[in-house]
Amino acid sequence: MALPDSPRRLTYDDYLLFPEDGQRHEVLDGEHYVTPSPFIRHQDISSNLHSVLGPFVRENRLGRIYAAPTDVVLSPHDVAVPDLLFISNERLRILTDRNVQGAPDLVIEIISPSTRRRDEGIKLERYDRLGVMEYWMFYPDRKTTKVYRRDGNRLRLVAELTVEDILTTPLLPGLEIRLAEIFES
Repeated sequence: MALPDSPRRLTYDDYLLFPEDGQRHEVLDGEHYVTPSPFIRHQDISSNLHSVLGPFVRENRLGRIYAAPTDVVLSPHDVAVPDLLFISNERLRILTDRNVQGAPDLVIEIISPSTRRRDEGIKLERYDRLGVMEYWMFYPDRKTTKVYRRDGNRLRLVAELTVEDILTTPLLPGLEIRLAEIFES
């Protein structure tokens, strides 16, 4: 007896055929997701993070920081475009001329109402399953940050920080991010 046709899972080759329409296209677990361009508040936070992380990583020669849009091919059926990502020197081999082929050490998403369910749901699940070491979620509306860190074979929530806190990570020894500065406009 034949099984009913299941929907075809999309791949990176399918992803390459999506239009360049100013929106963010991603393939997560074989499904296509589209997000409009981010709001200014989102971009302020992204710029603030990049202006702290970029010089720190460069001065300490720790690896590379990239901002969206940068394609991250996590698996044949997972192409994410995180807001920011860090790849350590030890893992630079996952960089190609076109994209990142594998899980970055750190992925950062700035959460908007339109992406919240996806970022907290399928993206967290895919980043967990596919080997991301840390996942930070920044919430502009609440001025809070959630930090997930790999513990054994799982990403676990290790901190829920507020605008008064300082964010640190073992991935970037010596880095101290004052969240009040990140959430500034």
